[in-house]
Amino acid sequence: MTKNERELLLILFKDFTNYYNANSISKILNITHVGAQKIFKRLSNILTSKRIGKSIVYKLNLDEDYPKKLISFLLTEEADNFKRWKEEFKELFKKDRIIIMFGSSIKNYSVSKDIDIMIVMDKKDIKEINEIIKEKEKILPKPLHVIKLTDDDLLTNVKNKKKAIIDIIKNGIILYGQDKYVELIKNVTSI
Repeated sequence: MTKNERELLLILFKDFTNYYNANSISKILNITHVGAQKIFKRLSNILTSKRIGKSIVYKLNLDEDYPKKLISFLLTEEADNFKRWKEEFKELFKKDRIIIMFGSSIKNYSVSKDIDIMIVMDKKDIKEINEIIKEKEKILPKPLHVIKLTDDDLLTNVKNKKKAIIDIIKNGIILYGQDKYVELIKNVTSI
């Protein structure tokens, strides 16, 4: 897959609240309209399309296994660019959890005021997570800003289009739990 194809798939997955056509995606990827059309055509086996007016818009077909696994892989690959943070928060990495880093610390750590993470977890894990966070706050040079949600909390916030949560999904880096994350987000995306 090309860099543009990978970027396009991540955009379609992360920004599921918007519709994208060849024209709109070409501006984001800084490619021609025709180039964007070619990418959509090459990826047609993992996309669904819908005509709105004169435009054809695309979404990922997350009902199939291959696109889900591909997106999970792309999210994992994206997280590999943040090895420092994966290492820093690895104590939080446990089955059925999703760890998302977001905010200014992923864009430019040197000017960020804090480190933002969102943890999607089971309620029964709250005590363990609080202890880990408390220990991390003692050694990290910047304060931690942690959002803790259950799966249901995340889905409810997304369904209600809570701007803060939608922004985290759109711009965050999934440090851990990519497979589970794709499954959860699949439940709220449709064309």
